[in-house]
Amino acid sequence: MSSRPKTDFNMANNNITSPIPEKTIERLSEYRRTLVKCHAQGITHIFSHVLAGMHGITAVQVRRDLMLIGFSSDTKKGYDVKVLIDFINSILYSEQPMNMAIIGMGHLGQAVTKYFNGKGLKLRITAAFDVDPNKVGTTIDNIPCYHIDEFEERVEELDISIAIVSLPTSQASSLVLPIINAGIRGVLNFTSAPLNFPQGIVVENYDITTLLEKVAYFVKVAEESNN
Repeated sequence: MSSRPKTDFNMANNNITSPIPEKTIERLSEYRRTLVKCHAQGITHIFSHVLAGMHGITAVQVRRDLMLIGFSSDTKKGYDVKVLIDFINSILYSEQPMNMAIIGMGHLGQAVTKYFNGKGLKLRITAAFDVDPNKVGTTIDNIPCYHIDEFEERVEELDISIAIVSLPTSQASSLVLPIINAGIRGVLNFTSAPLNFPQGIVVENYDITTLLEKVAYFVKVAEESNN
């Protein structure tokens, strides 16, 4: 069983060529979060085997990933934590912050907003969209909430690149055309309905139900093997 849940993401279907494999990008993101925590604790250097142990992988894998992005360091002292954080940031992020929008400000949408606020990432949620009259026109967690009918206009106005879809599954398909027309370049879809877009739009379908059922299956297998 994998140490982390998989999501449905295929760059090939989006006609996007990346010099760095998808799985390496995922691990770099995980390394970065771990390194940020280490830095906050006053840790200045870290060895590959220590970083590997925190992620349940081998030191060889860590070194291979860092070599792939061109990072080298004085291995006698280990990797300089701050330098490595900055280096990974330069790989993962554009020079300028990337603006995102949440579509659907129910419990999940608000939870995602709370998670990203204050993280210090170069990814920032600048707008939310909903149809609930009790939410439209208000500010939720410092994020203005607009009616979904304003989506295309606000995306252009606020230079939004990524849409996070967290509304009811039954409404998800109705967003495909507005997302295309608005010029959105990436979509993170939290509904259980896979969303398909033309080439050039990166999509990751993150189906929580499927992930939970997968976890439940492996728990069942583990329990049966112990009986």
